[in-house]
Amino acid sequence: METTQPRRSSVSQVKPKLLRPFNSSEIKILLLENVNETAVKAFVKEGYQVETFNKALVGDELIEKIRDVHVIGIRSKTKLTKDVLAHAKNLMVIGCFCIGTNQVDLQTAASNGIAVFNSPFSNSRSVAELVIGEVISLARQLGDRNTEMHQGIWNKVSKNCFEIRGKILGIVGYGHIGAQLSVLAESMGMSVYFYDVLQIMPLGTAKQVDTLDELLAIADFVSLHVPELEETKNMIGEHEIKTMKKGSYLLNNARGTVVQIPALVNGLQSGHLAGAAIDVYPKEPASNGPHFTDYPDLLACPNLIMTPHIGGSTEEAQCMIGIEVSTALTKFINEGTSINAVNYPEVDLRAIREEESTTIRVIHTHRNIPGVLRTINEIFADHNVEKQYSDSKGDIAYLMADISNVTEDQLHALYDAITATSANIRTRILY
Repeated sequence: METTQPRRSSVSQVKPKLLRPFNSSEIKILLLENVNETAVKAFVKEGYQVETFNKALVGDELIEKIRDVHVIGIRSKTKLTKDVLAHAKNLMVIGCFCIGTNQVDLQTAASNGIAVFNSPFSNSRSVAELVIGEVISLARQLGDRNTEMHQGIWNKVSKNCFEIRGKILGIVGYGHIGAQLSVLAESMGMSVYFYDVLQIMPLGTAKQVDTLDELLAIADFVSLHVPELEETKNMIGEHEIKTMKKGSYLLNNARGTVVQIPALVNGLQSGHLAGAAIDVYPKEPASNGPHFTDYPDLLACPNLIMTPHIGGSTEEAQCMIGIEVSTALTKFINEGTSINAVNYPEVDLRAIREEESTTIRVIHTHRNIPGVLRTINEIFADHNVEKQYSDSKGDIAYLMADISNVTEDQLHALYDAITATSANIRTRILY
C-alpha cells in the first residue's frame, strides 16, 4: 500500500525564539487621539497593558500619564516636548500614527534612548484622492454652490466653471503622495508637471521642471506635498502667488507652515487666484469643537475649500497606519529592531532560533564616542558572540548582539556591567 509523503518546503521554516525582557515590568502602552483599533488589538494580542484616550493630552495630565509607560502612541495633536519627555523615565519608544513627527522633540528622544516610528506612506492614496476631489470641486465652484444651497439660494451658473481635462497640474514635492496624485490626475486627462529638490524618475508622462517659479507660472492647479522643514516654511508667499497664473488654484494638503495665510487671503480676495483648498494650518485646534478661530480672514474668501486636517482620515488609511506603526513598535519592543525609526540608527539582526534556549540579545543605546565597542566587547570576552551589529546616527549609537550559553547569573552580571559604562544611555536584555 502506497503512502503519501508530506510535501517538504523548499525553504526551511526556522521557528524564532520568543524573547522576553530582563529587569523590566510588564509593558505598558498609552495610546492617545483615538489611535485605530487595529493597533489596540495588536498590542493586546502581545499581552501588553493598553490604555487609550480619544483625545490629545496636554500639560500636567500628559505628564502624569506618561510617567510610567514604556510606549506612547500619538497622532498630530499631542506635543512631546523636551519638558514632557523629561518625566518619561520608562519610555523607550514613541509611535506617531501619522506621517509627520514634528510634534516630537526627536533629538531629546534619541538622547534619552527613545526611538520614534511613524507611518510615512500608509495614507498616500487617501490624500491623493482628496486632492482630486478638491481639484474638481474648485474647478466647478462646488463649495460655494453647496453653501448657497444650504442658504436656500438657487444659483445655476457656468461662468468660470471648467472641466479638469486638458488642464495642467503642478505638483510641488514628488514623493509617495505626489506620485500617486500624478497617476490619478493623468488618468483624468490632466497634464502633470512637478518640482522637487531631487531628480526623480516620473511616472507616466509627468515632467519635472528645474525651479518652483517655473512650475507656478505654467500650472492651472498647484498642489503642495512637501514635509515641514526649515526650507519649506513660508514656501508660498506673496511672490509665489503672484508668479502663479491668474485664475489658477492653490491646494495645500502638506503642512500648515508651508503657505503664508495673509498672502493666500490677498490672492483670493484680489481675484488673482480663482480658488484654493486648505486642509492644514499654521495653528490647529488640539481637539474637535468650535475652536477654529485664528483665521477669520479666510472665512470670507470666495471659492475656498477648508477642511480640518483630514487628508489621511479615512478608515482604510487609519487601519493601515495602525498596522504599520504597531508592527514597528512590537518588533522594537520584542526584538530590538529599529529599522525605519526616524531618529535612531537602523539596526536589525536575524531571529534567535527556538532551540537556542541559552542565547540572549543585548540591546545597547550609547553615546557615539570612541572606545565604546572595545569596552563592550571586553565585557563580552568570556562569551560567544553569535552575531553583532552596530550603527550610529549623530550623537547616538545603537548596538545589537546575540550571545550564547548565558546562565541567569551571568545575565545579571552582563546587564550590570554594561549599564555601568560611562557612555550608556539605555540597555535592554531580551532572553
